[in-house]
Amino acid sequence: MFCNQCEQTAKGFACTVRGVCGKTHETDVLQDLLIYACAGLAEVALEAEKKGVKVEEVDSFLMEAIFSTLTNVNFDPERIKAYIEKAVSLRERCKIEGKVDVDTPWAHFKPAGAMEELIKQAEERELEPSLMKEEGEDIASLKLTILYGLKGISAYAYHAEKLGVRKEEIYRVFKELLVSIFKDKSSDLRTWIERALEVGRINLLTMEALDQAHTSTFGHPQPTKVPLGVKAGKAILISGHDLKDLYELLKQTEGKGIYVYTHGEMLPAHGYPELKKFPHLYGHYGTAWQNQQKEFEAFPGPIVFTTNCLMPPKESYKERVFTMGPVGYPGVKHLTEVDFSPVIQMALEMEGFKDDIKGKEILTGFAHGAVLSVAGKVVELVKAGKIRHFFLVGGCDGAKPVRNYYTEFVEKVPQDCVVLTLACGKFRFFDKDLGNIEGIPRLLDIGQCNDAYSAIQIAVALAKAFNVEVNQLPLSLILSWYEQKAVAIFLTLLYLGLKNMRLGPSMPAFLSKNVASFIAETYNLKPISTPDEDLRAILG
Repeated sequence: MFCNQCEQTAKGFACTVRGVCGKTHETDVLQDLLIYACAGLAEVALEAEKKGVKVEEVDSFLMEAIFSTLTNVNFDPERIKAYIEKAVSLRERCKIEGKVDVDTPWAHFKPAGAMEELIKQAEERELEPSLMKEEGEDIASLKLTILYGLKGISAYAYHAEKLGVRKEEIYRVFKELLVSIFKDKSSDLRTWIERALEVGRINLLTMEALDQAHTSTFGHPQPTKVPLGVKAGKAILISGHDLKDLYELLKQTEGKGIYVYTHGEMLPAHGYPELKKFPHLYGHYGTAWQNQQKEFEAFPGPIVFTTNCLMPPKESYKERVFTMGPVGYPGVKHLTEVDFSPVIQMALEMEGFKDDIKGKEILTGFAHGAVLSVAGKVVELVKAGKIRHFFLVGGCDGAKPVRNYYTEFVEKVPQDCVVLTLACGKFRFFDKDLGNIEGIPRLLDIGQCNDAYSAIQIAVALAKAFNVEVNQLPLSLILSWYEQKAVAIFLTLLYLGLKNMRLGPSMPAFLSKNVASFIAETYNLKPISTPDEDLRAILG
């Protein structure tokens, strides 16, 4: 086993025995073999497309299969084995329908039928060590950066396509970049840097597609108060990112006396008009993903995972967990269709919450539509010196104690500054009352991690209003990362030329010293230090 794709990788180097996330050696190497098989499928599909033959199922399959390899998504070797087999089956179908053949080993790979033999095949093709051995440290570093960015894109494209929005350019370039990791042996660093930035460009298109999918289906988010307490009655908890799955659950639970609660990155769902119209979508339960093993024990109903971030469920609540789509865990019930009957039946059979418990209320729904609707007032407040600076403090959360930096940073941001936030990193401070500046809340929850697109649109609009470049705005990005969607977003920010960002809690282990130095020097990227030092450096 060798896995360095997330921020919490063992000893800041790699997980080599068992993943910090709980992933086993078997699952890890099978996921690498799945990437290998998907590269073969992508290459053959591209050749078929050159001849005018497109097997429509290929693109959606690639996104779901690669999505399953993200951190905290799928821990089930049997499910990964099934993905590998389907990748090869689709590859052979593309060969027949497109009348093409490709002379590369990944395009001819045949998976063993027995799990034990398949794992041996996977161990022979483990990705990271082979790249390091064949390509050298710097090229391997950039190839891994590209791969992890593509993994992030797969998640966003998967969600967008489920809502009927797809852009062919995304799928074509995605396949080309995936194939290049295996096929192109170029040692030119510039070539691979440009490809990493191309990942950033394609991720921007993908986030735009997902934003379009969400807003055209559910409306533009509106500032909305969300209770953190509970209502007496039957309950279902839904986690992940997939708003379509949430919508289907809300429809299927109408009139059944069940309250639906969001968890994790589902929080921003409360701001969408077509979701908030369901009165039984009550509130938000729990905090960030890494606390679920403690918090889920106390939830008196079934729990649905639509996407990451799943942690290995404890026996005390494992029977109440359901997974969907690319998510999986051995021994956990998986919904193969968007039919929530088993979940609803379990909720009705369980006691639910006995009493109302009043909690805080928080605000969400400050996506680009909501913020830009008051852009004029924001500009006036900046010009009048009433808003001195904007801080985007967001990204992934995680278990390391050093992540308290982000809580302390937000608490110490001066009263004449505004904090924008997104993704699960906000759970370090999402329930804090920072007040407002003449009606503009000082803490604005933009949404999910993919809503980095909203943050970009807000920054671009403000830059236009002030007639300056984005890097000249009174705006600082204080970012936290954990998994591969964060890598994709980070590459998008580099593609857009954003500079002076601060990143933490640690630098990615997959970046070689030379690659990390190049990014730091070109984009003035800095690691976080202490809140006091960073605020002093930014504000003077």
